[in-house]
Formats: sequence, C-alpha cells, structure tokens
Amino acid sequence: MNIGDIARITKLPAKTIRYYEDIGLVNPARDDNAYRRFNDSDVHKLGFIGRARSLGFTIEDCRALLALYEDKDRASADVKQIAQHHLALIDVKIAELKAMRTALGHLSESCAGDHRPDCPILEGLSVSSQTKSG
Repeated sequence: MNIGDIARITKLPAKTIRYYEDIGLVNPARDDNAYRRFNDSDVHKLGFIGRARSLGFTIEDCRALLALYEDKDRASADVKQIAQHHLALIDVKIAELKAMRTALGHLSESCAGDHRPDCPILEGLSVSSQTKSG
C-alpha cells in the first residue's frame, strides 16, 4: 500500500503519517523508487497510534505504549501506570475547565447584553489580566 492507501484506511492525513515516520513511530519499507510501501503491520500500528492520540496520549506516551504492545513479556502494570498518569492529567484539565466555565459564567450573567457601552465581561477580563501580571 502507498501513503494514499494507508491514509484512506487509517483516516489519518498523509502529512500526519509522514510525521510519524519522521519521528520513528512507523518505518514503512521503500520500493526501488524510494516510495513508501506500507503493510498490514503498519496499518495496525497507525490505527493503534491514531486511537491512542484520540484519547489524548502524547507522542511519547504512544511510543511507550507501542513498545509495551510489541513486548510480549510486558507487565500490564506498566501499561496501567501510563494510563493512570494520563487520567490524572485529564482530571487536572477538567478541573481547570470547570474553573474557567464558572468564571466565564459569572461574567456572562453580570452582563446585560444591551446597547450600553459598559461591559462587565470586558471589565472582568481586564481585572484578571491586571491581577496576573501585577
């Protein structure tokens, strides 16, 4: 399969596939004309990476997970540790997003949304930026 075929199968952009190749996550064979030739193993690996990325794993996490996947002597505890670390990061992001939503909700509720020039949202953003920088 060429890169166009693999992009259609995996639903990953060709540019992303080339990037994964450049950083060593996949290593397709090359034909006599130096064209990439992907095989079923490459399809599986790219699907694995795509699924891991869709769950928010970093490239380095994907590299570690692929290494564990390919290591038949792996300990599932190693895989679980990566997943739990990622869950902890997600929990932090969720807490940050909830705080952002609460703050923006308060600002939005304080705004009349009419034709007056005063805007509690803009004033609230100004106060936050002054507080952070000062």
